[in-house]
Amino acid sequence: MNRNVILTCAVTGAGDTTGKNPNVPVTPEQIANDCIAAAKAGASIAHIHVRDPETGGISHSVEHFREVMTRVRDSGVDIVMNITAGGGGDWIPDAQDPTRGGPGTDMQTPAERHAPVDALLPELCTLDCGSLNFSDMVYINSADWLREHARLVQAAGVKPELECFDLGHVWFARQLQQEGLIDGDPLYQLCLGIPWGAEADTESMLAMRNKLPENAHWAAFGIGRQQMPMVAQAVLLGGHARVGLEDNLYLKKGVLATNGQLVEKAAAVIDNLGARVMSPAETRAHLSLRDPHTLSDHKSAKGGDA
Repeated sequence: MNRNVILTCAVTGAGDTTGKNPNVPVTPEQIANDCIAAAKAGASIAHIHVRDPETGGISHSVEHFREVMTRVRDSGVDIVMNITAGGGGDWIPDAQDPTRGGPGTDMQTPAERHAPVDALLPELCTLDCGSLNFSDMVYINSADWLREHARLVQAAGVKPELECFDLGHVWFARQLQQEGLIDGDPLYQLCLGIPWGAEADTESMLAMRNKLPENAHWAAFGIGRQQMPMVAQAVLLGGHARVGLEDNLYLKKGVLATNGQLVEKAAAVIDNLGARVMSPAETRAHLSLRDPHTLSDHKSAKGGDA
């Protein structure tokens, strides 16, 4: 069992959830406010996507990410910031010509996916470790693209969170480490319950955990109604945990949640197990993260946006 738990709040995601729960933040201001609320509720890390403020749909805007980061830092509330770098991999074959992407397809190169990370240098960023039948679309992330992306993250000096949606993703993440593309002790996020990856159950989490390198830090989450059970299971198996409106919209059956409420509920689960949630400062020390002020100085030395 893990007695000192890093608790991440994934505040918005990129899915079609804004019409299902009005508490899902959309604008950079709303997303920043939810990061702050999550921190005040006890979260160690805020994991952020950004959205088009007009439509609520997917956005990769560096300026939207910049506004979120600036608002959070200027608030004086401390939380570790984790920017997604996994967008731009959604492929939906066109019904008439399957060699082309149809409506909803959103593809980016590794360099394009990395642009917000390179411009803003958060403490963490995600690195999705493979392709996947992701519900009714295909998420595309080839091995060579992943190697290229890992090199970009490594050069930026940002620690990657290795997101693994299936057992083969853990295998390839280990390969990246063996090839020298992951510095220090790796951080894994086991992503459970997304159709059609690994299921959100004890057997899947345990199988993936047992394939991690000996020096790995790891966390896990489940989506929907499995969110809180997977918090408890991750802690009992020695890991860290993640909650938030990216993964689950409900506090309990029929009751829509806020990010702050989900963090409070998860923190209570962790406390009731006899563990505690680590502060952002403790999280930085535990994961050997660079100080956010140092990262800002490094960005300035690079001449601002890359």
